[in-house]
Amino acid sequence: MGTVSQFHDRARPVAQRIGSEEEAISTARTLAAAFQRQSSERDINRILPYQEIDALSQSGLGAITVPPEYEGLDVTNSLLAEIVAIIAEGDPSIGEFLEVHFTVLDGLRQQAGEELQRALFARVLAGDRFAAATFADAAAVSPRGLGYRVNGRSRSSPAVLFADWIAVEHDQTALYLPCDSEGLQLVDDWDGLGQRTNGTAAIVVSDLHVNADAVALVAHAPSAIGELLHAAVDLGIARAVLSADAGAAQANDVGKLAIGIETVAALLERAGRKLDIAQINMSGPAAEDAYFSATAARAVASKVAIDASNLIFELMGGNTASIGLNLDRHWRNARIRALRTSADVLHQRAAHHLRKDR
Repeated sequence: MGTVSQFHDRARPVAQRIGSEEEAISTARTLAAAFQRQSSERDINRILPYQEIDALSQSGLGAITVPPEYEGLDVTNSLLAEIVAIIAEGDPSIGEFLEVHFTVLDGLRQQAGEELQRALFARVLAGDRFAAATFADAAAVSPRGLGYRVNGRSRSSPAVLFADWIAVEHDQTALYLPCDSEGLQLVDDWDGLGQRTNGTAAIVVSDLHVNADAVALVAHAPSAIGELLHAAVDLGIARAVLSADAGAAQANDVGKLAIGIETVAALLERAGRKLDIAQINMSGPAAEDAYFSATAARAVASKVAIDASNLIFELMGGNTASIGLNLDRHWRNARIRALRTSADVLHQRAAHHLRKDR
């Protein structure tokens, strides 16, 4: 018996099945409206959205990228980005959970064998949630028998506190660890100024054996879906700013912000279409083109989110300082995410892509 086959069912109700893309986006809008109501209070008091994440899981929204051969809906990447943006507008920390979850599922789809995909995608359809972690110490993961042994403390990563499974990349492999494994603990060590409720944590593992049936080979190709969904969360933050200040701002200022937001949405749609094509062969030139487009969307989305959250201070003046309104959370959320979006790195990627095309 292996790690995957030994995993026990969760106490949560089995997730619903979403049957169409129209139902998926309707579900996202309903959930986002509910998440928005107390998102500010959760941020102020750092109340982790466990109930909201459970509602998200039970809705079936976390399973919309499962491939059809495993009984999933497999929505287009453009629609997926829009759904993540909708959720992020309601609460960007929950949007970031989806960003991580769907990125891990894309890695599973691209890299794992059929048996592992079948086992884990069945868990996704049932409502299980996925996150990722890495270890600074290369010796934390070592071969043992037909599998691996894991020891040590990982870097802190978002969504870990909400996960049922943690994907750990090591060398040329990805190990899928059930969070209820004996010898695995989650450590809530996040003290960032923004994204305060995104479930960031480290995992501490003591002599955990991971069987070969829970391991996939990793090609270490850049993740276009990760870039796309990172941009989608930033788009959600910018939209939340627009909703917050539209009533108090001058029309021309709102117009500039709205144009920036529509530009990001268009870039996401274009990158999503390219990724749909690239997923047929993730090692070809189409994959590089999709990655470049998604990276460009991420760079623009990050700037729009920060510019929008800066603008709200100028537009609303002293009202912006109200603790009750908590409008500064939009800037804090955009800024903390921008720490992982270096403009220099993104420009280098763009230049490299253009040189290759010549």
